[in-house]
Amino acid sequence: MVFDAAAAVRRKGADVLIVDTAGRLHNKKNLMDELAKMDRVLSRELPDASRETLLVLDSTTGQNAVNQAKEFKKSADITGLILTKLDGTAKGGVVFSVKKELDIPVKFIGVGEGVEDLRPFVAEDFVKALFEE
Repeated sequence: MVFDAAAAVRRKGADVLIVDTAGRLHNKKNLMDELAKMDRVLSRELPDASRETLLVLDSTTGQNAVNQAKEFKKSADITGLILTKLDGTAKGGVVFSVKKELDIPVKFIGVGEGVEDLRPFVAEDFVKALFEE
């Protein structure tokens, strides 16, 4: 399917291709192998394309998010993170561990379920909110 999408991008001269692989679990080898294959196909079929590969992490998973990010990074060149569910009790402190261990920047945060609730990550605002009472 990714091969066909890349071919359509070239044929139509599209500016953007979004590939959503929702539902992947880092502990399911077949799904991670499929992700690695998609990454290879896109690299081969669209070699000059500017690419952004974002991993969405649920901030309520805590330190397990580090393990998830490690496994995903083995399968695809992750260029950034989206940290979701920051509107609840989760503080998102795991971002420090992911950044320290994997050097993957947080690009966006999710603070609700609507599209308007996806916001650019601003480190200063995040740290300030983390320590507010």
